[in-house]
Amino acid sequence: MLLRPLRPRRVVALTLVAITGVVVLAGCTNASPTPSPAVSNSASAGSPSAAATPTPAPSYDANASTPEALAEFTAVVTKKLAGDPQPHGRDIVDALAAAGFDKKAMQLTPDDTTIGRNVDSIEFSVLWKNNDCLIGQVGSAGFSSESSPVLSTGKCLIGTTRTIDW
Repeated sequence: MLLRPLRPRRVVALTLVAITGVVVLAGCTNASPTPSPAVSNSASAGSPSAAATPTPAPSYDANASTPEALAEFTAVVTKKLAGDPQPHGRDIVDALAAAGFDKKAMQLTPDDTTIGRNVDSIEFSVLWKNNDCLIGQVGSAGFSSESSPVLSTGKCLIGTTRTIDW
């Protein structure tokens, strides 16, 4: 079989195809990743990338506004999750209490089902200034937090909660 030399137009066409392929593939790489936020109101659990810019510590005190308190609530739980991605409810309550949140104002769902298996997620809350709730959920789908008005029952969570007596 004899090979025929390529015609100049084919050489140009093949060169253009090759250059286009290189450009397209180069666009698929991300040489400088954009840092992902550490937390948002619907953030997934997981640690931020090592290149992420640290989020400044939220200003927080007992007189903080609900958004400021929610930022602190979220930061405390995120920090806890960085060290223990599958904490028990008690671990979260203890972390929030250590940060200054009132343990008496907290609610927590059980860690186990009625037949003794681990639950898919745990919910926890802090009643804030008697009219707002700081609510968090940790589970296999990650972590999320939000604030919402207190329920007509004066509570933040619906359903069975456990006694926080430690």
